[in-house]
Amino acid sequence: MGSKTKIVVLHLKELVYTAIFAVLGILLILLLVFMFLPDKKEKNGTAAEETMRYTAGVYTSSIQLNDNAIDVEVVVDSSHINSISLKNLDEATAAMYPLMQPALDNLSQQIYKKQSLENISYGDDNQYTSTVLLQAIQAALDKAAYQASEMQ
Repeated sequence: MGSKTKIVVLHLKELVYTAIFAVLGILLILLLVFMFLPDKKEKNGTAAEETMRYTAGVYTSSIQLNDNAIDVEVVVDSSHINSISLKNLDEATAAMYPLMQPALDNLSQQIYKKQSLENISYGDDNQYTSTVLLQAIQAALDKAAYQASEMQ
């Protein structure tokens, strides 16, 4: 039988180098794949919308009720509506318009949850009050959005 024995000599140093380069090659391929895959939020278009919708700050809009001016104050950060409140509401005006604060509380809870003024519901008993408040909140948010578009 003419089989010859072959002896293979492997150097440990070469095996270690080969393993390190193989691992680095796999990591490089994975890095490139993750870098160039589109983000799931960007497919829906929501990531671009939520990056910066407003300029962070406190914005006000006034409501004129008889001789009294009431300010609706909206506090926003770059992508969220954080707080909505009434300023300059004295006791006499609050007594004349008792639905102002409860209507604002109802609207602000919905706005905080949705982070939008779309599809806000309100009862028939405070329809006009809620409409006036929503218009004032929208005016304040327009100021915040307008400044954000100027800065870009």
